Amino acid sequence: MSTAPAAHPPDALLVGFTRALHEAGVAVTADRTASYLQAAAALGAGSRDAVRRAGRATLCHGPDDLVRHDQVFEAWFTAHPETPKHRGRPSPPRPVRSPLPVDDSGEGQPDDEDTEAVRAAASDAETLARRDVAAMSAAEKALLDALIAALHPRLPRRRATRRTPWRRGELDVHRTLRASLRRMGEPGDVRWRRRAVVPRRVVLLVDVSGSMKPYADALLRLAHRLSGCAGSAGRARVETFTLGTRLTRVTDPLRTADPERALVRAGAQVPDWSGGTRLGETLGVFLDRYGGLARGSVVVVLSDGWERGDASELGEQMARLQRLARRVVWANPHRGKAGYEPVQQGIAAALPHCDDFVAGHSLRSFTELLEVVARA
Repeated sequence: MSTAPAAHPPDALLVGFTRALHEAGVAVTADRTASYLQAAAALGAGSRDAVRRAGRATLCHGPDDLVRHDQVFEAWFTAHPETPKHRGRPSPPRPVRSPLPVDDSGEGQPDDEDTEAVRAAASDAETLARRDVAAMSAAEKALLDALIAALHPRLPRRRATRRTPWRRGELDVHRTLRASLRRMGEPGDVRWRRRAVVPRRVVLLVDVSGSMKPYADALLRLAHRLSGCAGSAGRARVETFTLGTRLTRVTDPLRTADPERALVRAGAQVPDWSGGTRLGETLGVFLDRYGGLARGSVVVVLSDGWERGDASELGEQMARLQRLARRVVWANPHRGKAGYEPVQQGIAAALPHCDDFVAGHSLRSFTELLEVVARA
């Protein structure tokens, strides 16, 4: 599996600072890092004071973090000759109440230059969100990785068979009688119960064949983010497999908290990375071995549908999958491109057995895919 692309030098400098700040004891998360990069771009990464204000506004949680931030900032940027120069007087320490850049003048209103910078940064972020992953530069992919890590996906929900105590709902006769017996028959409160709501299992089938090579890294990062969206309970409800010339289960590697380590571990287990495509055969192996995981689940196939085997076999296996799953979603990176028509034999055989056919080529399409999964 290919390693993560190298970041553009300015981004690498800022990301390195966030890691140093984390080592100093500040709880810097992936989403805070993404916000920091956006804020620094909005205020101007060429200004040391602007970079400092961006860090105080997005990386610090309280007054103690502000002190550590300033200490690490001076040590880190003084040690690097490519550090942006001082421009203006550093702003005094103040508690941060908003993740947006803070105006230290006390007037509470940004000037026209700051407003235009924020608008330009928002426009750049919107443009990046719509860009095809395959056409991104190394620096853009590095920022995309941070933005994927900052996503907040939600698992679909279902009503469980088991009842749990609740403030209202249906009468819980057993608990009401037991409580009455403990009071020696004296009347008391009536107990109620309802059916619990639990996460529904999501199964991700990620195509890692040669035709999907430009998208496979981003899709596995998306699978990693979805696996960790709801803590240990959420991870237990997300299963991930790779498809190519064979089926590989990468659920356990993608449960690693750090995305870089998770992708390295997953890549070490995939023997057919950037190889051929036998979707029908590998999907049949999945249903034979792990069909129980698909029962009642939301199954997401992330593939361009390029089938080198028998397309009719892919259609048969997709029909089996649809009978088992709660919902079948197919995300195709070519779906969102102008002029695309699903006329290839593989995707044409699979589409009649899909409940949703969505795009999967950009950050915006990834967000829309997660919404489709959450509503399933």
